[in-house]
Amino acid sequence: MGGEFVTAVSPECRNFLLEAFSGREELFDAFLEKMKLLQGILYETNEQFNLTALPPEAFWSKHVADSLSLIRAFPQIGKQSLSLLDLGCGAGFPSLVLAAAFPLLKVTAVDSTGKKISFVAAAAEQLSLENLSAIHGRGNELARKAPFKGAYDLVTARAVSSAENLVKESFSFLKEPGGVLAVYRTASQLAEEKAFLEKNKRLFWRSTELFSLPEEAGMRQFLLLAKHPFP
Repeated sequence: MGGEFVTAVSPECRNFLLEAFSGREELFDAFLEKMKLLQGILYETNEQFNLTALPPEAFWSKHVADSLSLIRAFPQIGKQSLSLLDLGCGAGFPSLVLAAAFPLLKVTAVDSTGKKISFVAAAAEQLSLENLSAIHGRGNELARKAPFKGAYDLVTARAVSSAENLVKESFSFLKEPGGVLAVYRTASQLAEEKAFLEKNKRLFWRSTELFSLPEEAGMRQFLLLAKHPFP
């Protein structure tokens, strides 16, 4: 399915992805096969309705590598059984990639757009991702309800929404104590949020160092936010 959209993985991108499989290298080839299948499904569906503006040539660096880079902020996601909620998951990045890479990770993908969450559910089934659940709904509503409230070790967001809005929408999802909101950021985005972060004395935050995505796909860092001090 969608084989005409599948592009080769460059050596640079392959090496970047392989870093996330340290100690689990035997799972890497199966992961790559799932991502090739996902690429075909994504761009075939994209012909009918818009899921991504990125061309197939950018799939490995700007979808897969960027999604998987979360392990640089949370190396434990590859080794522990953790619960993760992907808020505003869109077409399933990072949720589909993380679920495929880390079988121990229990992933909940949430989006308010029906077509997108339907795609994520269908893709998860075709990729045999039994550790991913796709939920149609608004984060700020689900966060107040069982079984979502206080249920997650980690909430991820790649959306352009501000840290202030993301805190309001997602903090109720986090486990007490220890739950963390991880926001995918560029340096300029983080700089714009410094005033809010430094003014708000009721949350704790830190950021990772900047790092480069492969194939000159840009610089990335993570903003980590929590209700309690980091260990």
